[in-house]
Amino acid sequence: MALLMREQAWDLVCEWIQSDSLRKHVLAVEAAMRAYARRFGEDETLWGVTGLIHDLDFERYPDMDDPINGHPRTALRLFREMGLPAELIRAVEGHAPFLGVPRTSRMDAALYASDELTGLIMAVAYVRPSKDIRDVEVSSVRKKWKDKLFAAAVSRADIEQGAAELGIDLWEHVGVVLEAMKGIAAELGLDGRLAKMGQN
Repeated sequence: MALLMREQAWDLVCEWIQSDSLRKHVLAVEAAMRAYARRFGEDETLWGVTGLIHDLDFERYPDMDDPINGHPRTALRLFREMGLPAELIRAVEGHAPFLGVPRTSRMDAALYASDELTGLIMAVAYVRPSKDIRDVEVSSVRKKWKDKLFAAAVSRADIEQGAAELGIDLWEHVGVVLEAMKGIAAELGLDGRLAKMGQN
């Protein structure tokens, strides 16, 4: 089983994903996965690439009810054809609960736990006057967490379940992912530039 290098994985993302917001999402999940790989002493490239390509087919095949081509089934077929590592394939399967594949490793749990959370954190950053994720604190996320109408599409239950599977306190998990995302603030477009553009 051959693992894609990061550059190859990003080329794949650019081929399959045109949406700026979806590209930012996979970059955020990649950052979270790399942070957890470092924390657990795991393979950072494997975990990072898994995060980067986990939603590869979502833009082209968003219908999750399609049993043949719906997300992430098309991507999973491609990953198998490419001979990607079984651990990567299993984690991508596990992040889609409707496939019924149990999450059995830390990598599986980390992907599931981080996927929805990155969207919530980005939403919190977008509503700050500075539009800078580096100004966001865990307490900011906690406040918005309680408001069920805020980022209503984000499944709090999935995030809680993922953190439990990782064996990490929910708010510690939020802190890990938030810090990882702060490290790529510019790539996420959440480094304050949006606020500056709004002033011009």
